[in-house]
Amino acid sequence: MVALITGGSSGMGLEFARGLAARGYDLLLVSNREDQLASASAELSAEFPVKVRTIFQDLAQPKAADELYSRCASEGILPDVLVNDAGMFFFKELEVEDLDRVQAMLDLHVNTVTRMCLLFGSAMKERGSGYILNVSSMAARLPVPGITVYSASKAYLRSFGRSLSYELKPYGVWMTTVCPAAIATPLYRLDPKLMKLGVRVGLIRTPRWLVRRSLRAMYRGRRVLSPAFMNVWLPAVIAALPGPLVAWLWKKLK
Repeated sequence: MVALITGGSSGMGLEFARGLAARGYDLLLVSNREDQLASASAELSAEFPVKVRTIFQDLAQPKAADELYSRCASEGILPDVLVNDAGMFFFKELEVEDLDRVQAMLDLHVNTVTRMCLLFGSAMKERGSGYILNVSSMAARLPVPGITVYSASKAYLRSFGRSLSYELKPYGVWMTTVCPAAIATPLYRLDPKLMKLGVRVGLIRTPRWLVRRSLRAMYRGRRVLSPAFMNVWLPAVIAALPGPLVAWLWKKLK
């Protein structure tokens, strides 16, 4: 059994790799962080009796998914589990100077994930089995300034994954989309002291907490998982805020 994890060199991706290795899966980790890939490979190989392979690749390139699939197919690697975890984040008012970064986010979150699901999903359909897990975000339900493109791209992932799950199920392929709230990873570049405080009081959850629930949901065939109580109250609170108040808060925050 083989599990392919994008963004598998750190954070949630590394924790997904650890969780799947504990279940006996050989690993293929894909990331644009070459040093972290080497470190993750060494760590996982020492901890689990599984094979760990790595591919250094920037998945924010337009043809990244096609190139990765071609490489895997040529080497006879057809994963039983695909975890699309690679992501990027920035918080700011959008300007023309951000267009390249915006395009990279759209390619990584939307284009690459869509093509990965269709390419690897097609191979799973032919085999008659497989699991795909996409990592969206609670931000999929938070169209607010500062994370304009991030929240929109995560909303796409939530909608796309839920719809595609119905198309794949008759072929024995299960698809789950996870929409986590705040998770203690380097993605958001939060001050370490604030991160520790958030974890201590329960506002921020650990990657291990999220991965344990995500994999359980995946194996049970859950289409969408929105763990943590914050997923219940925060989107509702923000949706209830009057427009003028949102505009005032953004003026103060930006």
